[in-house]
Amino acid sequence: MAFFAYMTLSLSRGHTVATSVRALSLASFSTGARHVLGKPSAGGSSFSAAVNNGPAFYRRGFHSSSILNSATASPETSNNLEALEKTLDVTHPAFETITKDIVTEYGAYCTLYRHKKSGAELLSVASDDDNKVFGITFRTPPEDSTGVPHILEHSVLCGSRKYTTKDPFVQLLQGSLQTFLNAFTYPDRTCYVVASQNEKDFYNLVNVYADAVFYPRAVSDSNVHAQEGWHLELEDKSKPLTYKGVVYNEMKGVYSSPDSLMYRSAQQSLFPDNTYGVDSGGDPIVIPDLSFEQFADFHKKFYHPANSRIYFSGDDDVATRLELMDEYLSEFDASPESKPGSEIKWQAKKFTEPQRLQFPYPVGEDQPDTHMVMMNWLLNDSRMSLTDELTLGILDHLLMGTTQSILRKTVLESGLGAAVVGGGLSDELLQATFSVGLKGVDKENVEKVEETIVATLKKVAEEGFSDDAIASSMNTIEFDVRFPF
Repeated sequence: MAFFAYMTLSLSRGHTVATSVRALSLASFSTGARHVLGKPSAGGSSFSAAVNNGPAFYRRGFHSSSILNSATASPETSNNLEALEKTLDVTHPAFETITKDIVTEYGAYCTLYRHKKSGAELLSVASDDDNKVFGITFRTPPEDSTGVPHILEHSVLCGSRKYTTKDPFVQLLQGSLQTFLNAFTYPDRTCYVVASQNEKDFYNLVNVYADAVFYPRAVSDSNVHAQEGWHLELEDKSKPLTYKGVVYNEMKGVYSSPDSLMYRSAQQSLFPDNTYGVDSGGDPIVIPDLSFEQFADFHKKFYHPANSRIYFSGDDDVATRLELMDEYLSEFDASPESKPGSEIKWQAKKFTEPQRLQFPYPVGEDQPDTHMVMMNWLLNDSRMSLTDELTLGILDHLLMGTTQSILRKTVLESGLGAAVVGGGLSDELLQATFSVGLKGVDKENVEKVEETIVATLKKVAEEGFSDDAIASSMNTIEFDVRFPF
């Protein structure tokens, strides 16, 4: 039986957001038989939900669940499989092999390495895909809402030790053969990803990104922090100074969006005691509090190879990947304090009764005076098993996955609001959450939204889902897992 606690949030113009937390036990069962979808489990923290849950290629030892029969495969297929399997035996004197695995559904031959000198972990995935991918992720939990991870993500791509041009990112977008080129700031990590089908171009992109994250010009040139983060401008001597900056201006736009404010308020309310309680993107009111010294210190603390996860996939040579990365990693000594220093603290479930929070949001004079209402659950305060994760995924699909799913359909057809908000299950962070609600809600209907959601969930707990509905959701999820592209 899975246990949920929930919080409801409502946003209104000039008003505030309502949050309620109750204990609600859910089990799924049909008319003929009861289907228990999961049970609680405990565990530790990790870089993210995906890493935390131990995907196949992080399991200790070697195992293959290949469904390909080499006896019936064509000679060309057999040769390809043999070549891919040999990649599992590739070694390099600077790296030690931690584990190996084959993920058959993706045709992926995976080896997890650890760099002996720096402690960096590198996942090498060999496949016959000519779209070669490189990614490096750092765990970057902020302590405040100055937006330092976001500003740093922008800034490291503004020139580096080897690539001194002031904007290599723009030049790569214009002149590279890249099929993907970007970077992302999450609430707890920062990711840098490139891809290309051309091998020479691909390794050039890898070099540019690796040099950028480890040796950015930004940590020695305060002008980059000022440009990407914040600075003061005087456009007219008769007018006051104004704040400007790439990230500052971007987040001003984000904070003018009612939907964005709703989701930020929900997350920060569910996680009052850990890093998810602040805004890694940056609050425009707080961004100007970030000094250049704090900015540079953040890079020094979190952008060490020992605090990273490096990823390669595609049909390029595995030995070349290792050799290329060793050129950068070998310049760093071990840093045993890096991972513990970036560990994400677990948010304990602390609500003992419904919590209702209200926050205002900006609207134009010509917009209706309506509210946004969203109920939010913190689903776990310890590590979940793979069974629990799969259970939640199936339950989420049954409740919210399609327009005919019972919770989505009931809420949308209630007539209490204009559109559904909250995407149901969110498991991208260390702890999973579940959110659902409506926007365009009249003031007198705010409480009715909460009542409708709770009543629907209670009905599900009492009556369960039909066998056909459960089979349909499981088939859909299995198809998505087996054939994600």
